[in-house]
Amino acid sequence: MNIQLKKGVLELCVLSLLKTNDRYGYELVAEISKNIEISEGTIYPLLRRLKDEGYVRTYLEESPEGPPRKYYQLTEQG
Repeated sequence: MNIQLKKGVLELCVLSLLKTNDRYGYELVAEISKNIEISEGTIYPLLRRLKDEGYVRTYLEESPEGPPRKYYQLTEQG
């Protein structure tokens, strides 16, 4: 798949998944990986850019399995 096309598709996938529920990064990777081959190294820069552009916001939530997780939440602009 063309790299630019993949980036655009990934952005739409992330925004679509966040529309239904707040999610943490690994959860997004696991869900998207069911259909498109991606890695965590691909998703986190995308999430950072979406946050910088105001499409998502983040918050921390305690995890029963280790350190707190950073959740991503869609903003009205997103």
